[in-house]
Amino acid sequence: MQTYQDGLAALGDPTRRAIFELLAEGPTPVGELAALLPVSRPAVSQHLRVLTEAGLVRVRAEGTRRLYHLDPAGLAAVRDYLDRFWARALADFKTAVEES
Repeated sequence: MQTYQDGLAALGDPTRRAIFELLAEGPTPVGELAALLPVSRPAVSQHLRVLTEAGLVRVRAEGTRRLYHLDPAGLAAVRDYLDRFWARALADFKTAVEES
């Protein structure tokens, strides 16, 4: 599964990270995101497409609006990937402390 790699790559862009962080507060339409960022609405749409393709964001229709929100499955894949490194770092720390 490439979701964690795609997700990490997608979050490498500062504007996409800002959008991702805004979506962590709740579902939001493109217009509201664009109003909060120093980029155009079309640029926000493009960034949302990348985040969606990376599996980090989903979109749902609500009336005439399209609301974007974080995708728990994509977030879980990225977290699982990073947790492997965190578990290793904790194990190494424990070993270092025990050897002191």
